[in-house]
Amino acid sequence: MKVIVNQKNLKQAVLVTEKIVSRNASLPILSNILIKTENGRVRLSATNLEIGIHVFIGAKINEVGEITVPARIFSDFVSAVSSEKINLSTKNNILSISSDEYKTQILGSDSKDFPIIPKLKTDPIAAIKAADLKNGLISVSDSIATSETRPELAGVFLGVKNNTATLASTDGFRLGEIVVPIKNKEPLSVILPRSTVAELIRVCSDFGGGITIRSADNQISFSNEDSELVSRVVDGNYPDYQKVIPERSLSKVLVKKDDLEKNVRLAGLFSSATSEVKLSYSGDTLTISSKNPDKGEIETTVLVSLKNEPFEISLNYRYIADALKNIPVADVIIEFTGQNNPFVIRPSGGQKATFLVMPLRT
Repeated sequence: MKVIVNQKNLKQAVLVTEKIVSRNASLPILSNILIKTENGRVRLSATNLEIGIHVFIGAKINEVGEITVPARIFSDFVSAVSSEKINLSTKNNILSISSDEYKTQILGSDSKDFPIIPKLKTDPIAAIKAADLKNGLISVSDSIATSETRPELAGVFLGVKNNTATLASTDGFRLGEIVVPIKNKEPLSVILPRSTVAELIRVCSDFGGGITIRSADNQISFSNEDSELVSRVVDGNYPDYQKVIPERSLSKVLVKKDDLEKNVRLAGLFSSATSEVKLSYSGDTLTISSKNPDKGEIETTVLVSLKNEPFEISLNYRYIADALKNIPVADVIIEFTGQNNPFVIRPSGGQKATFLVMPLRT
């Protein structure tokens, strides 16, 4: 292989791919990045056997070829080089890198030893804006279950139909759901693993523009012209979580999101080990309070609109704050549905999102 690439483009591609690299001591090849010429471009690939990623960059290709090299030293060197152009060449599993100021050789490995990343050859199922996918995943990522006792909850449900994509997650104590626009040719219902969600959130910024979705054989891919992320999906069916979303509320009030989030976090400073804060509503005031025998106590108030029936409920302040931080509008609607029923938070306006928090028993 003999190619010439732009340093900035190569650096960006390496930074994206190396995040997927595994540090599996029993399979050292997973610590490598595959560099390969393909269709007039250079492709960089990495995998941890659950997620794989390809990033393509433009190049002047004088000789085709491929090699795998340790991701860390390759990334560190490319990031440190200041020359505009970088020459890459291979011989006997050695990658030679040269520029105006530097020349180095990195010991690599035969590309035949690199794991095959599945190639989904099916037609695209859907297309979505990268920003919509990223923001949707961020909105529900906090409520993904951390326990693996129920693997189907340790991920995000992605349901696609009628040009809408529903993203949802729950850990049994809280639930998040958001609906974002998408253009789909076929319906889709899969569970994205937690690790895949984290990587998608990260790479969506690099993808930019639009993302094409494909799915086949328990795998799913997200791609654009220059990048592709391939992941397995979680086996099983996601629970019918919509059954727990209350259809009616006993009391509904409108409140400034920033005011509510700020005061909930303040009250959380004095919460107990269960992170409990109490929300009490009456008239045009929502009172947020907490107390701890070892810290002290606090009581704050927030003005509300949509006057309704009084209520009082104890909740985990972290769950409320997590929901609020991912709502991008000025006002939210909070709904009291009963002392032992889910507390509901929704953005006011056009965004279709619902967040539930189960009450604490006091």
